[in-house]
Amino acid sequence: MKRLLPLACAALLTGCAEQSASRYPSLLPRPIESRSDAEPVPAPVVAPAPDAPTDAKLAAMRTTLAEAASGFAPAADRAEQAAQAAKGQPAGSELWITAETALAELDGYRATTSATLTDVEEMAIERATAQLPEYPGIETLRTAAEAQLAAQSARIAAIQATLPEA
Repeated sequence: MKRLLPLACAALLTGCAEQSASRYPSLLPRPIESRSDAEPVPAPVVAPAPDAPTDAKLAAMRTTLAEAASGFAPAADRAEQAAQAAKGQPAGSELWITAETALAELDGYRATTSATLTDVEEMAIERATAQLPEYPGIETLRTAAEAQLAAQSARIAAIQATLPEA
């Protein structure tokens, strides 16, 4: 009997140990406790390789923007003179029609600038879709085209404001 008592106690303790393991959580580290809270290292910026076809397209677009800008300036001066001549005239008069025609010419130059800006933005979207790095020439031309479009729109609006409404 004395031999059975230690065996019974051992069996009882083993059963308690098994039962307590399922009832209480483990004290081992959780996965969240072993993660690193360090900031991720940013990926190095890779300079895009020169791209001759893209550079050729950008050069053609730059030329188009320059032509639109050089044509817009004298046409805006003519439209402004026509609008000044039409001041005080009723809508539909000969001078008013001349001023409106000059404004329509300005809208043509602005449309060319807007279309070029759209083409530049499409190039940027295509590069992003292909997961290529940003191309500095595209961003530079986009900024220039946006500034040119804003300036043209502001000048047209200022001239339009001097004319009587139809």
